[in-house]
Amino acid sequence: MSHSRPRIDTAGRRARLGRRHLLAPACRAGRPEEVADALVALHATDAATVHLAACARLTVPDPAEVERALYDDHTLVRLLSMRRTLFAVGAGLAPVVSSSTGRAIAAKERAGLVGWLATGVGWDERRLAEVEEKTLAALAARGTAAAAELTEDVPALRESVVVSPGKPYEATVAVSSRLLRVLAAEGRVRRGRPRGGWTSSSFRWTPGTAFADLPAPPAAEARAALARRWLAAYGPATVEDLKWWTGWTLTDTRRAVAATDAVEVTLDDGTTGLALPDDLGPVPEAEPWAALLPALDPTAMGWKARDWYLDPEHVPQLFDRSGNIGPTVWWNGRIIGGWAQRPDGEIVWRLLTGDGGGEAADAVTAEAARLAAWVGPVRITPRFRTPLERELSGRR
Repeated sequence: MSHSRPRIDTAGRRARLGRRHLLAPACRAGRPEEVADALVALHATDAATVHLAACARLTVPDPAEVERALYDDHTLVRLLSMRRTLFAVGAGLAPVVSSSTGRAIAAKERAGLVGWLATGVGWDERRLAEVEEKTLAALAARGTAAAAELTEDVPALRESVVVSPGKPYEATVAVSSRLLRVLAAEGRVRRGRPRGGWTSSSFRWTPGTAFADLPAPPAAEARAALARRWLAAYGPATVEDLKWWTGWTLTDTRRAVAATDAVEVTLDDGTTGLALPDDLGPVPEAEPWAALLPALDPTAMGWKARDWYLDPEHVPQLFDRSGNIGPTVWWNGRIIGGWAQRPDGEIVWRLLTGDGGGEAADAVTAEAARLAAWVGPVRITPRFRTPLERELSGRR
């Protein structure tokens, strides 16, 4: 029956990407909240990514605006959610993300913490509960605190566990870091303003969540709602793409898709994709556009199958060995290179394809200047380094 399915070609997918991901200049947003809503969620494992991803899509890039949304208005919320990854999502969508993915992940994090503490420092669940109660009380008394400050109030948090002893990657992990991570996953504490600038991942902590009073839908309903939002932003796409992006089981993914009334479509490579019923027609291309997107940008990490926007031969240069993508250069919906910042602040890039010729090169030059202007004296080093980023930056 594939002959009767609507067909959406690669050009149509790239046209959607430029408009819906706010990458074409005419489509840029005025506020970071609009960017997060358009992309469903912003990767937040690397603190700098949230700011870089948002500002790449803002008419007037301003990291202070992102900080306002995260730390003053709490209209963006960090959640450990899809694929056990930290994301920043709009406060209104946060209950959906929490119910669809976050709660199950928090339960696994809790179980892992209990086992880790039992083996590492001999704590049972009663001892853990006591330390948690004291930690939450200390945080409530302070209002906001760094982990080091909480260890002053609760000395038990200073205990540590040696992880992977005898291995090249042996590390000593403080109880405080693991415990606060679990409390954050459960929504009992949240990450506040970092101790350094906007590139810092050393956060202060505050009590509670920014969406605690909002109703959360049941898990199955929440998964359907998230699948619908994702298809609106990333469709057409495959069931495998959605399963990968969310980290759900195949059964849960199929059930969520079935509840969206998504329509099967044929993609350029002949595979079966999914699109929402009102997204089957042609989408006009935006004006030619270039973009310099950060490591772990949600667009670059939006699909499992990436051949329609990334040449497979460039993967070894642009990804690390764990599958994390580095900074990328885009032209009209396709990755054509990578970029980095040198220690002196210069933004440098390399084009890996000839797509767009001189027009693309001129547009990339303009985008690099735009990025350098708002980044100013801040220095950016991705948390996950990739071969091309290391080479371009000159920092191995």
